[in-house]
Amino acid sequence: MSGQVIAPATDAEAAPAGEKEATPRRARRRSRQAADRRLGYALVAPAVVLLLAITGFPLVYNLWNSFHYVNLSYANVPQHFVGLSNYTTMFTSSAWLASLERTLVFTAVSAVFDTAVALVLALMLHRRFPGRGVLRAAILIPWAVPTVVSAMLWQTMFDPRAGFVDYFLGVVHPSWGSLTWAGASVLRSWVVVFIADAWKNVPFVAIILLAGLQVIPTEVYEAAKIDGATAWQSFRRMTLPLLKPAILVALVFRTLQAFFVFDVIYIMTGGGPGTSTETLSFLNYQTFITNTDFGYGGAMSIVLVVMALVIAGVYVRVLRPEL
Repeated sequence: MSGQVIAPATDAEAAPAGEKEATPRRARRRSRQAADRRLGYALVAPAVVLLLAITGFPLVYNLWNSFHYVNLSYANVPQHFVGLSNYTTMFTSSAWLASLERTLVFTAVSAVFDTAVALVLALMLHRRFPGRGVLRAAILIPWAVPTVVSAMLWQTMFDPRAGFVDYFLGVVHPSWGSLTWAGASVLRSWVVVFIADAWKNVPFVAIILLAGLQVIPTEVYEAAKIDGATAWQSFRRMTLPLLKPAILVALVFRTLQAFFVFDVIYIMTGGGPGTSTETLSFLNYQTFITNTDFGYGGAMSIVLVVMALVIAGVYVRVLRPEL
């Protein structure tokens, strides 16, 4: 009829039947995803609260101390606000700057060397050979030994009277049979610290890299072999790129372990000879425990935390885009 008005179809009426059915499904899927997220937050909440309780209070307490004068050696001097004085003293201290230099050099050398050795070890353990399972389990022994115990073992081995290192060196050359290692020479002291620390931490890095190698599909190597790629080409163009997530994790852990090194130095050299093997963590320990200067020590602790976060952020920033 000419007088009849036809109303325009709404979006819901005009939409195809398939889209009408898909809309409730999408809503249910989003609802399930939201529920899963809430469940995940609820499951990790106790661990987060526990970590905050354990680490949050000391961090806040040190932050408060870093802006105050808190020295237990001078009990007659009351605690008072000093602003950035502790930080100014630290950044202008020759002892702190020297410890920073030693820490950065040790961290860089240890992270590069230990990761390279661990990568070779992981590649060896990734191959099939008799006794591989036993060797994989045995490699964890150095990492499982407490650091204090391993440091004392290495200290005994390098002892010129009780150890056997000088004995074997004397077999090679008579003049090497009576070397004094820890505490006698700056270079030798760092050598024993470096060896003891690497022996302890290389297995841990190797296990991380071995786990990364285990998840690389074997099909990519078979395809590369068919295409005529050499072993070096397969390693450089496939293994390394696919292993970068594991390398990132290993580098972050190993770098932070080396950056915070303390117990090996405390046991083997005591920071000597003189102060030549003092790192930032060792200097921070002396400030807190020996000098009981909680204000200055708190400032050192806060700077250490910030530097650790920067190091981890740099690794993620540099390696993440290529993953």
